[in-house]
Amino acid sequence: MTSPTRHRFHSLCPYFAMFPERFAETWIDRLTKPGDCVLDPFCGRGTTPFQSLLMGREAMACDVNPVAYCASTAKTNPPTLAAIRRRLSILEAGFESGDWERERKRLPQFFHWAYRPHTLRQLLYLRSRLAWQRTRTDCMIAALILGSLHGESSRSPMYLSNQMPHTISTKPDYSVRFWQDRGLKAPRREAFELVHKMADFRYASEPVRGEATVYHLDMRELPRVVGRTRQAQCVITSPPYFDVTDFEEDQWLRLWFLGGPPHPTSGRISRDDRHREAGKYWQFIADMWRALGAVLAAKADIVIRFGATRLEPDEMLRMLAASAQFSSRNMHLVSSEISPLKGRQTDAFRPGSRGCRVEIDCHFACR
Repeated sequence: MTSPTRHRFHSLCPYFAMFPERFAETWIDRLTKPGDCVLDPFCGRGTTPFQSLLMGREAMACDVNPVAYCASTAKTNPPTLAAIRRRLSILEAGFESGDWERERKRLPQFFHWAYRPHTLRQLLYLRSRLAWQRTRTDCMIAALILGSLHGESSRSPMYLSNQMPHTISTKPDYSVRFWQDRGLKAPRREAFELVHKMADFRYASEPVRGEATVYHLDMRELPRVVGRTRQAQCVITSPPYFDVTDFEEDQWLRLWFLGGPPHPTSGRISRDDRHREAGKYWQFIADMWRALGAVLAAKADIVIRFGATRLEPDEMLRMLAASAQFSSRNMHLVSSEISPLKGRQTDAFRPGSRGCRVEIDCHFACR
């Protein structure tokens, strides 16, 4: 097992509905040995591939969400701290605040309540200049900004925005009403200074050795890009829960920073962001099994954590096991565990919102 001291890269860019590194660590230790390849086809913030590298395994991952791809790539393919400092110095030297005032004024009302004018001009500049999809240094800087783009700024100086959750971006109209009703103002923040501090904080933990292969794509494309050239001995993943959350809505502000529109969207990035019909959801899960069947080693283990709002646990477990037949492999369910979910962070910002009440952990094996 790994050291009980938590690596500081783990908390980079927290997600709503993310699983803890302890979950990945436990299963990696139980089911794999050093050198084995661990795959996460819904990698989110990169917990599984990063923990796999920490434990001396190889790692593959993919996600259709640009925020997930950015965070996972940054954690598992990090540049040196010196490279980050050099790049930040170059970026800061090229920033002229007045050049971004016209663009700042064109943004919707939300942004003028969320950020101080100077902070917002810095963010617009960095949004324009960071080549996060092409260079690992810019990818890490973008990920550091995503982790500080919004959060509980009244309690911590590490966040750039007015008061928000740090795991999701609340809707624009709701956010503005929330701030107006409580008389909340955006904090004074220097984006460049904060990124320098966050880089120093994260790199207090030594960057991981090795590199993960991270793909920015739909998991259905894994057989095409991976084929039989590299097979996974273990899968540890958590597919989107049934009718629980929309990443395009919950991560809309981070998606904006990475080049998206300045408002929430639905169905722009993924047709599987949130399924509300059970039949279509299980078709999606069957597609997952088909893709996994094409990239797994002859003997492999698959660990899946999933949940739902309107399905009973017994039905969820039965349907997951039944859909495994689409993998074209001889899958059998080894174990399962149902866990109730406790309080959610969004309750304080969206009281009464519907969420997942239980999670199910399933271990399958193909031999």
